[in-house]
Amino acid sequence: MKIFKVKNVPVVEWSSGAPRNLRPRAITLVWLIIGLFLFGTGETLLIGAGAGVSPWTVFAQGISLTFGIGIGTATLFIGIGVLLLWVPLKRTPGIGTILNVIIIAGVIEFLLPYIPNPVSYVGMGAQTIAGILLVGLGSGLYLLANLGAGPRDGLMTGLQQRTNAPIAWVRISIEITVTIIGWTLGGVVGIGTVMFALGIGPAVSAGLFLTEAISKKKNA
Repeated sequence: MKIFKVKNVPVVEWSSGAPRNLRPRAITLVWLIIGLFLFGTGETLLIGAGAGVSPWTVFAQGISLTFGIGIGTATLFIGIGVLLLWVPLKRTPGIGTILNVIIIAGVIEFLLPYIPNPVSYVGMGAQTIAGILLVGLGSGLYLLANLGAGPRDGLMTGLQQRTNAPIAWVRISIEITVTIIGWTLGGVVGIGTVMFALGIGPAVSAGLFLTEAISKKKNA
């Protein structure tokens, strides 16, 4: 399948020329915000599904238990550590890096009270899949804006450039690695965690592929 062969973030008509663009076009900013909104909605669906936390939260749980600090503090330190990895990977932050944190957190805070909390395994599984797909589509949109990635997506694209491996497999490798480390340190793994670890890479790759294809068709 073509989505498993995507090796970089494509450039479309509305992509910014560089991540460090403090005056992006309105259309670029709009698509960035739409992408981050969809990303946040997907994350909220995953939380509401209750099938298991994300791999990075498992990692944060493990760090929290190992060093006796809160999960929030552990998440902060992990975020800082990931950003430090950007230096050797030559990743560049931008407006999107900042808005990634603000918009996604705001969307989760606003939508969470309205998100269903399924009790059946079928409902939990379906909502988890929907969340993964929305996170993937949102990632594709906001990454194509080229205004700076979030910490984890920047790590993904940086490692992709270093290895020249397809984005789907790079992301799967990252998610599985942090899941195993977090679980080894005492973090709790659920079926939703496994679904996310295996599904988010193809979902992000599909988001990039579909967004590029639609953009090209529209401008043809």
